[in-house]
Amino acid sequence: MTKYKGIKTFDELIEREYGQIGTDPRNEYEERAQMFIVSEMLKEARKQANMTQQELAEKAGTKKSYISKIENAKGNIQLSTLIRIFEKGLNRKVGLTFI
Repeated sequence: MTKYKGIKTFDELIEREYGQIGTDPRNEYEERAQMFIVSEMLKEARKQANMTQQELAEKAGTKKSYISKIENAKGNIQLSTLIRIFEKGLNRKVGLTFI
């Protein structure tokens, strides 16, 4: 537990574990975290639409394995395909925010 002594915020914990913003380990962590968020959003939206991965794939014009890969936060995702899955497959609008 001494590794975490003096840590008072989540940001301090992340910095201790993965380094400062802009370092390679931190960038990798941030990328994985964002991928996890996208995967959970897709999973939740698909379940709310009462669709299987196969049904969503057919409606969005992609493969079930690709939907599964996204939902399991694996591999790289093309933004255009992700937008098509949400907009065409789930009838949801996608918005991007850059900070």
